[in-house]
Amino acid sequence: MVLLAAAVCTRSGKALLSRQFVEMSKVRIEGLLAAFPKLMPAGVKQHTFVETDSVRYVYQPTEKLYVLLLTTKTSNILEDLETLRLFARVVPEYCRSMEEAEIIENAFQIIFAFDEIVALGYRESVNLAQIRTFIEMDSHEEKVYQAVRQTQEREAKTKMREKAKELQRARLETAKRGGGIQTSGGFGSDNPARSMGSGSGVYTGVSVDTPAEPPKPTFSAAPRKPMTSKAMKLGSKSKDVDSFVDQLKSEGQHVSSETAMSSVTGKKTAIAAAGLPQIKAESVHVKLEEKLTVVARRDGGLETMELMGQLTMRISDEAFGRIKLQLQEHTNPLVQLQTHPNIDKELLKNKTQVALKNPDRPFPLNTDVGVLKWRITTTDESNIPLSINCWPSDNGQGGCDVNIEYELVQDQLELQDVVITIPIPHGSGTPVVAECDGDYTYEKKGTLLWQLPMIDAKNKTGSIEFSCGGNPDDFFPVQVAFFSKKSYSGIEVLDCYEVDSETVVKHSTETILVGDRYEIV
Repeated sequence: MVLLAAAVCTRSGKALLSRQFVEMSKVRIEGLLAAFPKLMPAGVKQHTFVETDSVRYVYQPTEKLYVLLLTTKTSNILEDLETLRLFARVVPEYCRSMEEAEIIENAFQIIFAFDEIVALGYRESVNLAQIRTFIEMDSHEEKVYQAVRQTQEREAKTKMREKAKELQRARLETAKRGGGIQTSGGFGSDNPARSMGSGSGVYTGVSVDTPAEPPKPTFSAAPRKPMTSKAMKLGSKSKDVDSFVDQLKSEGQHVSSETAMSSVTGKKTAIAAAGLPQIKAESVHVKLEEKLTVVARRDGGLETMELMGQLTMRISDEAFGRIKLQLQEHTNPLVQLQTHPNIDKELLKNKTQVALKNPDRPFPLNTDVGVLKWRITTTDESNIPLSINCWPSDNGQGGCDVNIEYELVQDQLELQDVVITIPIPHGSGTPVVAECDGDYTYEKKGTLLWQLPMIDAKNKTGSIEFSCGGNPDDFFPVQVAFFSKKSYSGIEVLDCYEVDSETVVKHSTETILVGDRYEIV
């Protein structure tokens, strides 16, 4: 099948939007669309295509418009009709009605959806749900960045108010002692525009530029304590994004809005640097990366679980080229290790040390060298890090009551910036959330984001309950995204030594576990 173009036009042939998938001039496509109404047979309604000497028009009529495909005459008509049905389902997905103004207003969204269906004239193997997911372009990193930015703005405003109060208190104390500094504002001020116009003498604490008048001799205005607001509660602990970021800053860790790119098995995974402190890289820097893929069934059981891990080293000082790493003996029997051909396998097996076979040969400088890989595959449900139980039930009113519960199965892990994505049926409206541990956000494109800044041994369980229109099958698949600074496999770098003298070499270690694909289907 070679699809030349897809268009939405009026009954008279006026093109509202058109997407060409092969090289075509504007004049040619306008001419083909203008000729289409003239080719329609009079009084015949059952036909869905017409042909000319050069092209075939495959169309589906609506109340006032046509969804139209232009293909070559050699294309398979059955495939053309199937593709046309998918195009016709995509258009109402982004338009409330099949009206001319509505089509023009949402033209770009519709064209983006068309591009997901056809590439270079050939049909892609996608369905409507996949198209919706691709168009949304949801970014977990952007959400974390926005949360950090809002936190920084709130901190700046808080500091500004505290500074304003401090300056105002200094003015009040000076006026009370009869000092030489004269305050402005109040009754009798030389600048009426800056006078408060109130005789209460109570400080409002709003702005430095509008100070209160000096207090009456009978009392002194005590400085009020700044009001505190409790952060969002997760279970019994306060664990929202703001408190988590503040905790990182109080520990002296730098929080950045950029994203750190990690590589596991050759693929790049974006990790929000807002949750990952910037690690100071020593002359010997060791990076341990793991990527987790889990597909679980909604009625219990595990379809597949696969973890891919890699240990890389980067040496920036040639004085430490001949070194070896001491690893902790992992107790996970599922781990399957694979070493680089130049690594001494016997030394790794007997002493759990990573070193080159030739001790006189140094490691490459200023290069990320992969020395060790491992893999875990299992279908045992007890091995998953996080269990998700999604339980939608029909409420008898044309909708569903949905209860979702999570439980941390592996207590040694600390999952950060957890986002559980629940699909919401299109056209069902905003879900009504009755109870939620953590925070949630409803995206108008049809997803409910359940956000949990931290899941660890102290916050092992949590739940969300909401009501929404739709059927029980509409709330799957449930997707989970997270990262952790602790490895699942238990592999850990303990020390770094020089090969000859066994002298301890100062090194830095970075550990990242990423939930790359985590779904309940």
